[in-house]
Amino acid sequence: MKPKALWNPYVGGVALGLVLLATFLLMGYGLGSSGAAARLGCSVTYCVAPTVVEGSPYMSHYSGLHLNALDNWMVFLVIGLFMGGLISAVYARRNDRAVLKGEHSPYSNGKRLLFALIGGILMGVASRFARGCTSGQALSGGALLSVGSWVFMMCIFAGGYLMAPFVRRQWQ
Repeated sequence: MKPKALWNPYVGGVALGLVLLATFLLMGYGLGSSGAAARLGCSVTYCVAPTVVEGSPYMSHYSGLHLNALDNWMVFLVIGLFMGGLISAVYARRNDRAVLKGEHSPYSNGKRLLFALIGGILMGVASRFARGCTSGQALSGGALLSVGSWVFMMCIFAGGYLMAPFVRRQWQ
């Protein structure tokens, strides 16, 4: 069966902007997901090695004896994003299991997945150093006209533009 057409990006952008506005009005905070990942990661670490979490000023802020990762609404936001994406993909018939890469890519599926994993880990670590992920920095910080968020996004776009010639052959 043929997949349904993708949304118009302008309609999607307006919808995302309205969701961002709703989170500011209802929750008092903007969108972002790296805080939820940090909370869940620290909670899992607390289950395995509680002394490590209790001894770390960074980790004890997110998890510990009297803290639960599920006490924060952003954890449910990330769970909802995953579930909503899955439901949307099934509804639009775009849920094929495949490793996306260029037709003439020199890399195997395993190597492509390894690169994706490494890239995801680097982005996750960098988001904690930057005090927010790209959604938190660009959407929430940008909406608040935070200079740091605007500089961050300009650097993301510049980095993508500069790296494109090096990775373009993977997608041809």
